[in-house]
Amino acid sequence: MTEAARSTSSSNTVLVAGSANLDFVVRAAHVPAPGETVLGREFATFPGGKGANQAVACARAGGAATRMLLALGDDPYAAPLEASLHSAGVELHVVRMRDVATGTAFICLADDAENAITVAPGANNTLRASHLPSLDGVSHLLLQLETPIEAVTAYAVAAHNAGIRVVLNAAPARELPTALIDALDVLIVNEGELATITGVHGHIAEALTHLAVPCVIVTLGARGACARAHGKFHLQAAYRVNPVDTTGAGDTFCGAFTAALSHGLDLPLALARASAAGALATTRLGAQAGVPAQNEVEEFLHAQAATVNNATALRELAAYCGLPAHT
Repeated sequence: MTEAARSTSSSNTVLVAGSANLDFVVRAAHVPAPGETVLGREFATFPGGKGANQAVACARAGGAATRMLLALGDDPYAAPLEASLHSAGVELHVVRMRDVATGTAFICLADDAENAITVAPGANNTLRASHLPSLDGVSHLLLQLETPIEAVTAYAVAAHNAGIRVVLNAAPARELPTALIDALDVLIVNEGELATITGVHGHIAEALTHLAVPCVIVTLGARGACARAHGKFHLQAAYRVNPVDTTGAGDTFCGAFTAALSHGLDLPLALARASAAGALATTRLGAQAGVPAQNEVEEFLHAQAATVNNATALRELAAYCGLPAHT
């Protein structure tokens, strides 16, 4: 039995509460500018949504026992989402809405692997505080911001009061309620989200000091990641790959990182595993279809051990973040 499929009565189970969308993806030469019409090429649908993506990554790439709270419509779009989560070994707590459509996302994927995304939340907007399932056996709660902020805050506070570690990926970026911030153990953002939340548009290191969360991680795409935990900075240089689709790479990072924490790994090792999983995810199409398996992450880490976090890479990353080279 794989770790992802083992009983979720385990005391290191991760509960993911969040969104699930069916992604409608069209490939094009470039993402259209405002007012521009672009002639696309291939079209396909893929299971997506930040919450579901992170749950799949937690179970598949991270090998953690994983549960997910999600809301779905009573429509054909729900079936592929449930199938994808089940195939990854995620135990589902589904809120079924009879009169609201399953969430969808419309994605233009450019040839340079960049994307533009519009989300229609649908059933995701119906999650409420009362929907939180039992927290028995849960060690970590992983949240995002594609569901109502009131419910996200209620889940975080309940988990915090129960002694469960709370991880929030603050995406899409918005102002965070004080009650939510106070309940967090880990906050994960990208560079733009960091600026939006803090209002600081200078050095990353400076912005990180404005967040009163024990551990804050900012993902920097092809540059890597920078974390500030209990006043100390940690840097993780990026793994070099040839990307074809960046959709879901950040979600893969979040899920793999939380899974690593649930296994008891320290921050540097968790950052390394999450970064490797996120890098591999960019080499394949689809937010969930692109999530690598745990053994693939392990093999990739072994193969890349000598090429990441060398002195030059760390010096360049430190300079970009506004940190001294010896950090």
